[in-house]
Amino acid sequence: MLRNWRDWQAVAYMVALPTLVVWQWQFGWSWPLYAIVLFLTVGVSAIHHNHAHHPLWKWNWLNRLSDLWLTLLQGHPTYVLHVSHNGNHHRHPHGPDDIARTYRFGGDTNNLLGYLLHPLQAICVLYPYFTNWLRNMTIRRPQVFWYCMLQYGIVIVLWATLAVVDWRKWLLLVLVPQLHGLHWLLATNYLQHAHADGNSRYNFARNFDGLLNPLLFNIGYHTAHHLHGGAHWTELPRLHEQYKEKIHPQLLCGGLMDYMCRTYILSLFFKRFQSRSLMGITAPCSPESQQAAS
Repeated sequence: MLRNWRDWQAVAYMVALPTLVVWQWQFGWSWPLYAIVLFLTVGVSAIHHNHAHHPLWKWNWLNRLSDLWLTLLQGHPTYVLHVSHNGNHHRHPHGPDDIARTYRFGGDTNNLLGYLLHPLQAICVLYPYFTNWLRNMTIRRPQVFWYCMLQYGIVIVLWATLAVVDWRKWLLLVLVPQLHGLHWLLATNYLQHAHADGNSRYNFARNFDGLLNPLLFNIGYHTAHHLHGGAHWTELPRLHEQYKEKIHPQLLCGGLMDYMCRTYILSLFFKRFQSRSLMGITAPCSPESQQAAS
C-alpha cells in the first residue's frame, strides 16, 4: 500500500505520537515520554512536508485520510504546504519571489533573534497568502475549498473536545507539543536558507549531516531536495553526493545542533562564529536550475 516501504518509519511516528499522548493523559505526565512526544512533533512536521511532495500511499483515499490524520497531529491543515511550499517556495527557492524568504524581514540576517522571530514573521505573510488562495478556490474549485475547511474543522473539534474534558491536559499534552512542531516547521526555513544566496545555482540552501537525517527523513539534504522536489526522501543522500562539491563550504554545516550552538549562541560572544551572508557573491541561478528547482 505504501509507495516506498521505508515510509513505515513515518507511519510508526504517526501512530507513536498519539499513543504516547493518550498514555500520559490516562496515567500521568512523564518527562521521558514527553521528550519523545516533542521529538515526534518535529518528525510529524517532516512527514507533513514529505507527504505534500510525495504522498505516502498508492491509494488516493488513504492519502486523503493521511491528510486528515496529519492535520490532527500537527494542529494545522495539511493543505498549506501544497499552497505555500510546493506552489511558491519550490518555484522561487529563497529568491525575491519567495514570499517567506528570510531576508524579507529586517534585512539579510542569520542570528538568534532572526531565528526566533522568523516563524512569527512568516505567519504574517503566509496567512494572507492562504486566505487569497482559499478565496480563489471558492470560485475555481469549491470542493477543494470545502476540503480545506474540513481540515480546519476537525482541528477545532478536537481542541474543543479535549479542552472541555481537561483543559490543563489539553494544553500540556496537545497544544504545547503541536506549537513546538509548528515552530520547527516554520523555523526550519530560517535554518536552511538564512545567509544563503537566493540567486545562486546551488548555494540557496544549507545542508546538515548526522543523526538528523536518519531520524527525520533526510531533511538535512536540502539542496538536493530543492533540485529534485519529486524525489523520495530515501534518494536524497545519493543526490546530495552529486552536488556536494558544487555547494559553498559554508553551506555544508555538519550537525544541526552544532551549527545552532555556533551560529546562535557562541556568535553572541565570539565574532569568529558569526554567520556571513553569501547573497550575491556566488554563481547566479540559471533558467535551467530554476526550472529544476520548481
